[in-house]
This record gives sequence, C-alpha cells and structure tokens, in this order.
Amino acid sequence: MHAFDVLGDPVRRRILELLADGEQPAGTIGDAVRREFGISQPAVSQHLKVLREHGFATVRAEGTRRLYAVDPGPLREIDAWLDGFRRFWTPPLAALATELARGRRERRLREDTTNERTDP
Repeated sequence: MHAFDVLGDPVRRRILELLADGEQPAGTIGDAVRREFGISQPAVSQHLKVLREHGFATVRAEGTRRLYAVDPGPLREIDAWLDGFRRFWTPPLAALATELARGRRERRLREDTTNERTDP
C-alpha cells in the first residue's frame, strides 16, 4: 500500500491528527474515532494496524494498555516528495500574506486618521 493510500482514508488521517498531540492509549483513540465516525472498535483496530504496518504509527505496551505514537519517518518521506510541488502554492500563499498585511496596514491607517479627526 502506498503512503497516499494509507493517508487517503479519513479515519486514518484523524488517528494521526490525534497522535500528533502526543502518545495516546488505544482506548482513547478508539473512543474518539468511534464517536466521530460511528465505526466499531474492531474497525478502529484495523486502521491502527494499517498505520503500524506501514510505519506511520508505533505502539508500545504499558501493562495492559497499548500506547500509540506517530512515527515521523513516512511523513518526512511524503514531505520530501511534496517538495517538488511546493512551487505551485508557495508563491500564491506568499502573495496572499502580502495582500493581507497590506489590507491590515491600510485599515489601521484609516482608523488612525478617523481617530485623529474625532479626538478633541
């Protein structure tokens, strides 16, 4: 299974989002995913298995609990692959940031001018 096939599933993406906040017990992940997606605990376990088998998540035992965490390796590989495409969105996003800053500056200048006229 290709990395994008793994990440193409919204349940697995959500699990990774939950794990991005730090290590989580399987039960906590399962509760959140079952609540949000309405799937069974065995289905959640299958998604966790796919993430583990493809290197996106690690698991360690702590007593009877299983604690999951993100393994950043495959995500770094995806990021490196995306590097070749960043040129398509980086300049437009930079231009948008410039326009937003310009708009904020102009609004601030208008407010300052209005305040100067109304101040006694």
